[in-house]
Amino acid sequence: MRFSSPAVGRPRALVRTAAIAAAALLVAGPMATSAHAEPAPALPQELINAIQRDLKISPQDYLDRADLAQEVAAFATTAQRQFPQVFAGAWLNEVGKGVVALAQGNGLDSAREAAQDAGFEVRNVAKSEAVLRGEKNAFQRWLDEQPESVSKFVRGVVIDTVNNSIAVRADKSDLPLPGFVDPARVIVMAPPMAGEEADIQRAGEIAGTAGGPLAAGDGYASVAGRMSLRCSLGFNGSDSAGNTVNITAGHCNPNIPATGGANSPGVYELNGENLAGQLGSFQKSVLGNQDYSIVSINDDVRDRFANNLVRVPRANPIAVTGVATPVVGAPVCKSGSRTGFSCGVVNAVDQVVQVGERQLTQSFSANICALPGDSGGPIVTGTMALGISSASSVADYPICEIPNLIGLLTGNTPQLFAQPVSVVLSDNPGLRVRTN
Repeated sequence: MRFSSPAVGRPRALVRTAAIAAAALLVAGPMATSAHAEPAPALPQELINAIQRDLKISPQDYLDRADLAQEVAAFATTAQRQFPQVFAGAWLNEVGKGVVALAQGNGLDSAREAAQDAGFEVRNVAKSEAVLRGEKNAFQRWLDEQPESVSKFVRGVVIDTVNNSIAVRADKSDLPLPGFVDPARVIVMAPPMAGEEADIQRAGEIAGTAGGPLAAGDGYASVAGRMSLRCSLGFNGSDSAGNTVNITAGHCNPNIPATGGANSPGVYELNGENLAGQLGSFQKSVLGNQDYSIVSINDDVRDRFANNLVRVPRANPIAVTGVATPVVGAPVCKSGSRTGFSCGVVNAVDQVVQVGERQLTQSFSANICALPGDSGGPIVTGTMALGISSASSVADYPICEIPNLIGLLTGNTPQLFAQPVSVVLSDNPGLRVRTN
């Protein structure tokens, strides 16, 4: 097995105790229908079904677009450094083609030539990414100075790359906002709501429940005293000392202050609705600007985590081959122990979003439904690890069919907010995601 680092550089949280807000949908709706009809042999049927149902493209196009998105990400990283005055962002459009936005300024001709030589469409825009980032920062400074009567209704801000502006999420439309905010890019969403705890019964020793591999997307319970939460395993990996770990969500830890000590909350296998054997304990949890946990796996079960698999529980898996960077327009799929595979496209990256009483500052979002119990589970693009499910705009619904139908009728599609895996690895030198 190999391990990988990045190739390039609430309504409600998804467990039973947290919350979230929804972000601007910058790339809306399903992708254009593909001319490819052949299934991708490397993908399990459950994922193929989700790709065809949610994205309306073939599995091969899903893989091709995911690879192209990483080429876009690599170009963007170089362009930010070489053409800072004119580079204005890059994304995949609705038919899966790479687009590079360029503003007027020094280096424009060279940047245009580089983008076209790389095979990307060039779009002329008014503002560079540096200008947009300055507007985003100015908005955050403005918000810090506002009274609570204003600030409590603002849920977040993100650079809207496709529309060459910043987008603001708010609870209502009649807020006083600075002049550089386009009123058309104020996205009105319902305020976050509190979540509820999971009620998981202890089952003691249960014969025959252990032995098989445990993969990203399988369910688990986290327990601290009488508090228990139901989540989904994230990506398997190893820490800087070579110990076996699993990377899941920070808010899946029911007692973060106790993390890493003798009373660190435990992670347990589930046997139906009951607790089975302990799998490990929380080694590190971050909940605030980020949302991730690193779970230390017990020695007696570490072989069950010695895999690079993502799956719907008890179904055939997909093998993770690397770590990816979020790109607007990239096709992505999440797996969760409650709702299985669902797919969508990334519609915002590097965004600030209010989740209950905290702010995620480097999150990305996609038009995907996820429900309580899916938290901590994996998000992939192609066969690459991309993110950890953090929070959802539709966590109050009992099934995804209801918000998905509402989204089709109103355009207000479900939003899944995620912690980028690349950021977790960057913040924890030596941490690796297991790959094949």
